[in-house]
Amino acid sequence: MLTEKRLDQAYRDGRVEYFDNDSKFIIFSDVHRGNGSHFDEFSKNQNIYKYALDYYYENGYTYIEAGDGDELWETPRFKDIRNAHFHVFESIKKFNDANRLIMIYGNHNVYLKDMNYVKNNYYCTYSEYREMSYDFLNGMEPVESLILKNKDTGQEILVVHGHQGDFANDQIWFPTMLSLKFFWRYLHSLGIMNPASPVKNNFKRHKIERNFCKWIEKNKIMLVCGHTHRFKFPREGELPYFNTGCCIYPTIITGIEISEGCVQIVRWKTVVTDHGYHKVDRMVLRGPERIEKYDISNKEIESSCY
Repeated sequence: MLTEKRLDQAYRDGRVEYFDNDSKFIIFSDVHRGNGSHFDEFSKNQNIYKYALDYYYENGYTYIEAGDGDELWETPRFKDIRNAHFHVFESIKKFNDANRLIMIYGNHNVYLKDMNYVKNNYYCTYSEYREMSYDFLNGMEPVESLILKNKDTGQEILVVHGHQGDFANDQIWFPTMLSLKFFWRYLHSLGIMNPASPVKNNFKRHKIERNFCKWIEKNKIMLVCGHTHRFKFPREGELPYFNTGCCIYPTIITGIEISEGCVQIVRWKTVVTDHGYHKVDRMVLRGPERIEKYDISNKEIESSCY
């Protein structure tokens, strides 16, 4: 019931973005950009991620970051993250300057719901080399939820991080954050996972996903989220629940593309060519399928997510 209530609230308060067959979106979530230390799980994929972002920028996509972009639970000083991955933020800044960045906050960067925090940390930055401040992600206004609405058909797609209704990571996020920052991250580096996280807890993950499907079944709206780190593309007959996966798989990042009226899940990975060169490779994992296939607003529901 709590997930239903939180998703209802996210839907009511969501930012509306209209799209058509000419629109292009790339949705990544759970990037978890850290401070470059051995706790920073993003570091191993930062070059893949930057390469992918530059590809999407050059090809006219709007970048939707669906929560947990910056690992602010473990690294509360954003400038440490910015300094560790400044070249990545140069790519993100290009999207923001072109008005093609939509930032959604999740539980690990929930501080972004506070616009004072955003303005003080993201709007400008100081260059010690130049000894001057300059615009950074000026004007960025993070939101909890986004509604993509088709201009022609009225079909709606709700995009959230996916922590909504996850008690430990939503209602009591602050003590959960403290336990991660001062205890669980050290055990995580030894391979011991935090039981509050759905990432390696199959029971918790499936419970969250079942709750998502109940909301989809009731509201008949396509849902895209992250949080569980497990990419999901519905099989034939399943409800339209999509999950981006994450950007901290070992040597792999996954995301959801929406373009030319279609949706698909893609994987970016470093591969070795026959001549021994490394290159970043993009592969379609699921899809493409027409977006309207997942418009169930006027359909009888007899399916589930599984």
